[in-house]
Amino acid sequence: MPPVSSLAIDERLSLLHEELAELTGQRNAIDARIVEIAAEIDRDELWAAAGARSTAGWLAWKAGVSPSRAQTIAAIAHRFDEFPQCIEGLAQGRFSVDQVGVIAERGLPGSDEHFATMAQCATVSQLRTALKMQPKPEREPEPEPEPADEDEPAPVTDPGPVPSITSHSDEQFTYWHIALPHGENAAFEAALASHRDALVTEWKAADPDGRASMPGTAAAFLRLVHAGWDAEAAARPHGQRTTVVVHVDIQTRLAALHLGPVLPDSDRRYLTCDATCEVWFHRDGQVIGAGRSTRTVNRR
Repeated sequence: MPPVSSLAIDERLSLLHEELAELTGQRNAIDARIVEIAAEIDRDELWAAAGARSTAGWLAWKAGVSPSRAQTIAAIAHRFDEFPQCIEGLAQGRFSVDQVGVIAERGLPGSDEHFATMAQCATVSQLRTALKMQPKPEREPEPEPEPADEDEPAPVTDPGPVPSITSHSDEQFTYWHIALPHGENAAFEAALASHRDALVTEWKAADPDGRASMPGTAAAFLRLVHAGWDAEAAARPHGQRTTVVVHVDIQTRLAALHLGPVLPDSDRRYLTCDATCEVWFHRDGQVIGAGRSTRTVNRR
């Protein structure tokens, strides 16, 4: 086989680059139209009429994309009017939806022109780095309270920082971000450390040679969650994850899950084949009594 010259390799690589650029531009233009449709859905909250819980959920359902991709497109749609130049570059095929998505997720208001210029020569990773270096928005100074009259009620004081929790998902994991005031954070860290110490003690007893990996903070957090769930289930038995609450109409012999759909006969027979249940008696929508927890086994 004769050797391939470097000139032939360069010509072939150039052709492939041209074709890739053309296809990428077409894909970016199509993504821009999908963003426009998502923006209309998000603006009027039409996702609720379609049976979804959010714009991202509607996209994952209708477009068949991953949750992370749906979150990216939904972020652009939510800030569609704030970044017109970036979205115009997406429609022209010059920017990718990942580039514009990073800008829409983290860009400050008024930064459209700056990042539209940067996106022409920056990768997604470089844009992420630039967005991390953004100056944090300065908080406006609070106005000094005016002296209140004796007849006027006292002004409402600021309750201080409010705890918050957010999450986002990709194809494999769900990521949680928890913000706690310092007082609540101290209690959270103490509880987490207590559960971590308990896991380490159990690990040492079960594996004295130390062959298995030592449990970390994530395992301690899950243990804390399960402990809180077990305590809640003891106070409210129907809060258990293994409990299925079924309502049965003795007249029509129709069964329905609590806060769920009506069950067909096959599912009802499956659930009642071998089940531990409590019989609750109702009259006119009011509970008038409850029986003991009893295991019921079908005669068959």
